[in-house]
Amino acid sequence: MSAPVLKLGVPAGSLQEATADLFRKAGYKITFASRSYYPAIDDPEIHCTLIRAQEMSRYVQDGSLDCGLTGYDWILENDSKVKEIAELVFSKVSRRPVRWVLAVPNDSDIHDVKDLQGKRIATEVVNLTRRWLAKHGVEAHVEFSWGATEVKPPRLADAIVEVTETGSSLRANNLRIVTELLQSTTRFIANEKAYTDEWKKQKIDDLVLMLEGAMAAEGKVGLMMNVPKSALEAVIAILPALQNPTISALSDPAWVAVNTILSEDVVRHIVPQLKQAGARGG
Repeated sequence: MSAPVLKLGVPAGSLQEATADLFRKAGYKITFASRSYYPAIDDPEIHCTLIRAQEMSRYVQDGSLDCGLTGYDWILENDSKVKEIAELVFSKVSRRPVRWVLAVPNDSDIHDVKDLQGKRIATEVVNLTRRWLAKHGVEAHVEFSWGATEVKPPRLADAIVEVTETGSSLRANNLRIVTELLQSTTRFIANEKAYTDEWKKQKIDDLVLMLEGAMAAEGKVGLMMNVPKSALEAVIAILPALQNPTISALSDPAWVAVNTILSEDVVRHIVPQLKQAGARGG
């Protein structure tokens, strides 16, 4: 009997490198070979397949893949029945969710969803857009866009529904945002049947635990310092209130070692204060 293997879908495209980086921080090395859709991973119990995020939930739903990473937006667009295991807030530009927005030319007379009645909308998320329009009681012609959606208004479409993180691309194409349809983050999803398999469930849970740990540690640094006992109270008062530093005895009874984990952006502001209070490098 062959050893069990977990079939993992890795999102191709904009999330590919960010995903590999997150896995690396979690202790897994994913290696992409040119022209291959099967990245190597340094865990013999995992088999990776490179799939576009737009299609991921379909293949996880039908069992071609046991699990994978994709956007919440594509789960909704495909109306996929999958098990959502975890939300992993990372993207190609920032740690912010991506936004699907309705955008129109700056000089358009469309200012509200009701103004879309009878208009032509270009988008990659056709089903999501149609459901959103139906919820608002608006009938419009929604057509699939194969890309370069921002350049279609006003000649090829009256409006677009497009994904954005910063809005800079929309502004560069003289478009303004009318409203937001959805915020989306990356999700780790599993096939519902696969997640009832004891071995696969444990493997998935262990993998997600490591990924979440890597994300929690991102932007954090360890701070170690030696502090005279007479200054300990003043030093601890400078540290963020929610931190519980580890305090250890040193060979010199008048001093203690203080270890804590802090955000990188906090450390650079408080180190000068800590030194002034009497702390010294550990």
